[in-house]
Amino acid sequence: MKKLKIILTTGFLAVSTVTVSIPVNAEDVLTGDTRLACEALLCLASGTHPTECVPSLNRYFGISYKYWSDTIQGRINFLNLCPTSNQIPGFVNALANGAGRCDVASLNRSRMNILGLGPISNQLTPYCAAYIGHEYVNLGDLTPSYIGTPERGGHWVTAKEYEVALATYNARIAEEDAEAAPTNPFQFLNH
Repeated sequence: MKKLKIILTTGFLAVSTVTVSIPVNAEDVLTGDTRLACEALLCLASGTHPTECVPSLNRYFGISYKYWSDTIQGRINFLNLCPTSNQIPGFVNALANGAGRCDVASLNRSRMNILGLGPISNQLTPYCAAYIGHEYVNLGDLTPSYIGTPERGGHWVTAKEYEVALATYNARIAEEDAEAAPTNPFQFLNH
């Protein structure tokens, strides 16, 4: 995340020195969608979104077309308005394909079978793996982690919930296994 901030700040400064000959603040140079695109790059790379992110994320998620592929392309085009986007190859695509689709709630909802009756997969989609694993993305405590196995009700939780959720899952599995264990009809003879 720090490396991304450095790249974006360097880009802001480069734009400001090319645009005017006197020193100016980056806020004074970037306006409109260009500024919102740069802000969205930073906001989408983080697991938390302060109130300063609201305008840029509203603009980003407000891009919607009839076909999902057109929506993704529209979001890529928007993020590419940031002058430094070409300095971070693959990052814009990872954001456009993964941001908003790879959080715990989305993974638990979308990774089920089409009818929603099957197990939740323990495998990230390629776009989620690219987004979550990208060097500029830092979801921190909100990073998704899978608990259990699909066949036994496994599911995604945030990193901050992992320990408690794992203990709860393991207790449930132990209880289910104990209930399913066959009883020994000759148990009384062993005493």
